[in-house]
Amino acid sequence: MTGATLQLGLPKHLRADAALLYWQAFGGKLGLVMGPQARALRFLDRAIRADQVIVALGPQGNLLGIAGFKTAKGSFASGQAQDLCAIYGIFGGWWRRTVLGWLSDEVDNDRFLLDGICVDAIARSQGVGAALLDAICGQARSRGYGAVRLEVIDSNWRAIALYKRLGFAVTRRQNIGQLRWVFGFSAALTMVRQL
Repeated sequence: MTGATLQLGLPKHLRADAALLYWQAFGGKLGLVMGPQARALRFLDRAIRADQVIVALGPQGNLLGIAGFKTAKGSFASGQAQDLCAIYGIFGGWWRRTVLGWLSDEVDNDRFLLDGICVDAIARSQGVGAALLDAICGQARSRGYGAVRLEVIDSNWRAIALYKRLGFAVTRRQNIGQLRWVFGFSAALTMVRQL
């Protein structure tokens, strides 16, 4: 990884950049539920937990990548019902929370949960993603976990290949049924790396 620094926690001045990077990575599958983009970015800027992420920063302090995680304290970008209602209204917040909850709303007590990883297009293929995953594994070890777990959509072959190369193995495939028409993918793969 050339010229990047990793750190635990998101600097406050980079919240909007992190929201945009997250949306660029996951907006394709979340767009029908969380869109339009301007509203989704307002939600993410409000909901992001700066203490639930490892960031990769460039030499000028620019954001190159993020690896969010989920603990009993919360998750990087899920937010709470009140965050959804504040941006989308009571009814809009309620139905969005319901639909997103169908994807996954759990905390794993046995494995450290990765809650989204994304790398800016200018930093891809430079080892930033691998470095962030290594840092997530280090964070898991320091918290006493014996494994890291992540979910990835079945059509994201580039990410799946990276995860496999770094020691993650598919442990489950969960079809999402009719929700595929909402999210644009058919199944989520659970992948685990033992530490």
